[in-house]
Amino acid sequence: MGKHVVIGITGGIAAYKTMHLIRLFKKNGYEVRVTATANALQFVTPLTIETLSQNKLYTDMFDSHRTLEVEHISMAEWADALVVAPATANIIAKFALGIADDALSTLYLAVKKPVFVAPAMNSNMFENPVVQENIKILQNHGCRLLLPNEGFLACGTTGNGRMEEPEEIFDSVDEFLSDDHTLQGKRVLITAGPTYEPLDPVRFIGNHSSGLMGFCLAEAAARRGARVSIVSGPSSCTAHHQNIHRYNVKTAEEMYQQCMQLVDEQDIIIMSAAVADYTPAHVAPEKIKKDNAQLSIELVKTKDILASVGKIKRDNQLLIGFALETENEVENAKKKLHTKNADLIVLNSLRTAGAGFRTTTNQVTIYSKDGHEYVSELKSKQEIAQEILQTALKYIHN
Repeated sequence: MGKHVVIGITGGIAAYKTMHLIRLFKKNGYEVRVTATANALQFVTPLTIETLSQNKLYTDMFDSHRTLEVEHISMAEWADALVVAPATANIIAKFALGIADDALSTLYLAVKKPVFVAPAMNSNMFENPVVQENIKILQNHGCRLLLPNEGFLACGTTGNGRMEEPEEIFDSVDEFLSDDHTLQGKRVLITAGPTYEPLDPVRFIGNHSSGLMGFCLAEAAARRGARVSIVSGPSSCTAHHQNIHRYNVKTAEEMYQQCMQLVDEQDIIIMSAAVADYTPAHVAPEKIKKDNAQLSIELVKTKDILASVGKIKRDNQLLIGFALETENEVENAKKKLHTKNADLIVLNSLRTAGAGFRTTTNQVTIYSKDGHEYVSELKSKQEIAQEILQTALKYIHN
């Protein structure tokens, strides 16, 4: 049986795009029912909606021809998700304040399933502080915002307020509904990216990590229902899921301090960052000049975040470390597993073509402290993230 989606349409010119969205859901096997506001029907017709959805349009709470069932309740229970596209400033305000004076706003209050909201309006309206505050309220209530793009608007100007494209909306909803929620209610801490250890105001010691593996893990965990905290060194990667909270740091010390503040409340800790092992003992206050033929820099060890967490982790916490090796890979990874008191170690080898830093693919071997070994093929880092989490589920403490 296909999944059920209710699409809510409000009174914006982008309503014409929603017809394509309905077709995308139908084409991919979804059952679709539609509710529309009175203003929405100024832009699209009931006949078009009903023809595309192959279901009766719900728009009037007091329709004399309706069945005896309370329609907004029955639709709310039928739906696997509610998708509101376009969402005007008006409907966003109603949702935020709990106003229920039409079919769609009443349905929203009755829905306990995921709600996706795709705003569409003039850029000045979208950037208005009241609208932004209402959007934050919806996010705090668990709505998934599909934020608009910059582009040509119906008013003839260019700005931020153009509704997300139907294909992107469909992909977001389909991806969410296709995921399991095996980490629902869990808290996950992930470290990602490099650390930069400053030599002077201009230069630093760092590495080639992009942070992509950590961010893929964060997205994958969030889509499984977890509340994710990602502590990231300097990285151009972005976190899109609303269940991800990002903490930006630069140095190994900053990453250590941030992790220590967060670790106690976590269920799963995944240390995927490439943290510098050494940092300069002294940071020059001004740019170091090339005056001498040679330059010596005194380095001191940084704090070992994985080992520090391993010393204080509780029995009901799962600790996963990463090992990037260039020689004696298996021996070094297994040693790290036990000396750091981790539950799992994910081994990356720079000897594997297509794996490691600044690639979109990876190949890993996962070692557990109970002696098991899990080997992946070379896959996208998104797929590797799923494999790591799937392995972690075997050891998670419920």
